[in-house]
Amino acid sequence: MSMDALTLYKLMILYMLDRAAFALTNAQISEFFLSRSYTNYFSLQEALHDLADTELILVEQVRNSSYYNLSASGKETLYYFENRISPAIREDIDDFLLKHSYELKHENEITADYYQKSKDCFEVRCVIRSKDELLSGITMNVTDEQQAITICDNWKNRYDTIYEFLIRQLMLKGEPADPE
Repeated sequence: MSMDALTLYKLMILYMLDRAAFALTNAQISEFFLSRSYTNYFSLQEALHDLADTELILVEQVRNSSYYNLSASGKETLYYFENRISPAIREDIDDFLLKHSYELKHENEITADYYQKSKDCFEVRCVIRSKDELLSGITMNVTDEQQAITICDNWKNRYDTIYEFLIRQLMLKGEPADPE
């Protein structure tokens, strides 16, 4: 008895999210499926959309990226149907996550997003996470969208310097030091 291909893709996504233990982006999931020619982009997007519609996965939008997490009902569904994923496919997913876990996780730990609060005010939120724990978060208001975009774009490249600077400044006693 042959399993429907779309059902297999959905189970593979659930398995992947379960094994990752952190949110994966649409691009990261796509990289796995497309680089190994499991399916095409449109079938994969259909599977992700169906899983989100049935609340087997949770979706969070941050700027131009969708972040996916396994929901409790998704975990339960995987528990009942995981055996329908061949051992070879499960091993392929496990190998991919093992080989790329550092890059995948790092991409998802440093995020920045913004939204418009009023006509001349955009709120920017920059975050550093570790193991789903919030290490640091900065929220600031800027006056135009281009400023918000620039801050978000620069956050990924400069978060470590900014975090270190904040810690140093906040640990000082007495007069504030020059920012150099």
